[in-house]
Amino acid sequence: MALNFPNPSRSYELRRNAVHFWGYDQSMETSFFISADALQQLTPGAGRDEVALLASFDRNAPLIRQAAMRLYGSGKKGGSYDLHPSHF
Repeated sequence: MALNFPNPSRSYELRRNAVHFWGYDQSMETSFFISADALQQLTPGAGRDEVALLASFDRNAPLIRQAAMRLYGSGKKGGSYDLHPSHF
């Protein structure tokens, strides 16, 4: 497994109330979503609006990417992955 995150892009997904980001395993792109609840756990007291959640993601990006790598390495490949408070 060689998951990496060369693309710093992230976006807020209102429908999922989560921040969407991407990882790459060679040429295969994988979507990850981190829930607002997980971001709130990482940044207590932060707002729940788009700007606050994206700022929380940026502040905690290394930790979030480590959790994404653990989840990705846990078995299933392909599709998308959801990070929740239990992943931190």
